[in-house]
Amino acid sequence: MSDTAAPPKGMAMINAFDPNAVSGLNEREREMVARRRRLLGPAYRLFYEHPVHLVRGEGAWLFDAEGNRFLDCYNNVASMGHAHPRVVEAIAKQSARINTHTRYLHDTVLDYAEALLATFPASLGHAMFTCTGSEANDLALRIARAHTGGEGIVVTSLSYHGVTSALAELSPSLGEGVPLGRHVETVAPPDAYRGGADMPARFAADITAAFARLRRHGIRPCALLVDTMFTSDGVFADPPGFLAQAAEAARAAGALFIADEVQPGFGRTGAMWGFQRHGVEPDMVTMGKPMGNGHPVAGLVIKPELLERFGGQARYFNTFGGNPVSAAAGLAVLQVLAEEGLAENAAKVGAHLRAGLNTLAARHEAIGDVRGAGLSVGLELVTDRATKEPATALTGRVVNALREKRVLISASGPAANILKIRPPLCLSAEQADMFIEALDQVLAG
Repeated sequence: MSDTAAPPKGMAMINAFDPNAVSGLNEREREMVARRRRLLGPAYRLFYEHPVHLVRGEGAWLFDAEGNRFLDCYNNVASMGHAHPRVVEAIAKQSARINTHTRYLHDTVLDYAEALLATFPASLGHAMFTCTGSEANDLALRIARAHTGGEGIVVTSLSYHGVTSALAELSPSLGEGVPLGRHVETVAPPDAYRGGADMPARFAADITAAFARLRRHGIRPCALLVDTMFTSDGVFADPPGFLAQAAEAARAAGALFIADEVQPGFGRTGAMWGFQRHGVEPDMVTMGKPMGNGHPVAGLVIKPELLERFGGQARYFNTFGGNPVSAAAGLAVLQVLAEEGLAENAAKVGAHLRAGLNTLAARHEAIGDVRGAGLSVGLELVTDRATKEPATALTGRVVNALREKRVLISASGPAANILKIRPPLCLSAEQADMFIEALDQVLAG
């Protein structure tokens, strides 16, 4: 099991189901696939060669329509655990009272903003709320443009930042069918596995050069926008501190540093926020996904001085952003994180998981690199450790073989050869061992 194949192109998606390959599905599954395509159209995608029909979740487990139990090592939305009772209760109670917009006084959004801001450096003094991470990044860019007077954005070369028109054109991971904006420059991700010890300096230099290219084309710098774990690029966490050099390069060019914490945030890295590992304070931080543990809550925090021009010229309103039910869900998530020590659990179990994966690497030559922080882990599969040739086809087979063993995982990276491991933060050491054992069996063939 060690061959290569071309990475996804055009409209393809890593680990996508082929809707024309339905021969292995049962009658009910074939009917659902056909109905889905008829009702939702051709743009949606399913995971796995054999899609999973899930109906229930609990903790790190998911259950299909036949009652089969799957270990969830992929979903970073229900990070507190699927259907966490505290979050469910908070949503239900507030829904039974009132749910409306933020143009009326309401304590819950203020209580939530206060609790959320307390997790950030004091310099980040304002919070603004949206429904999705895409909206949060869109709002951040609007504010950044108002403050800098610029348009130029630098992102990494396989990043994902959202699905709105503005965000899709700076999300290269959406594929060649979604063109990048003319105001967007990309840089190679901070890959220490392939880049060596000089990676931090080179990453910063690449950012400087990207902003210089924008200026040369008459485009004034606006922002460096990065996922602080570079999740879609292939999960790059180390060495701690390298993002400080990147932020300095952006600011020297006249741009803001926006930390996209939609995937790394809320304890996933073992710290509350991914940027904390790098000793840097962003100008803005965007959030989403786990913010409501499945309820659509998102937003940003920002240095107050950066909001002055935008706030003086334009009012901000989002019908559902910051509504009482969403605020109650978000507040419950913060309480669960603190009371159940989930960031600490992510650090402990994540270290256990990476140690187990490194043990597997001694037995399986296909494992080229194990990296990450907390429960954000990347495992790179290669055909040759010396050349580091990506094992793209092998990775696809591993992902689908794990699905058949009822372990859910996916892949990332430009060659689709990096297992993206990001389970709920309540994952236990025993569950991590189950994943390691299943992966060992799959790699052994």
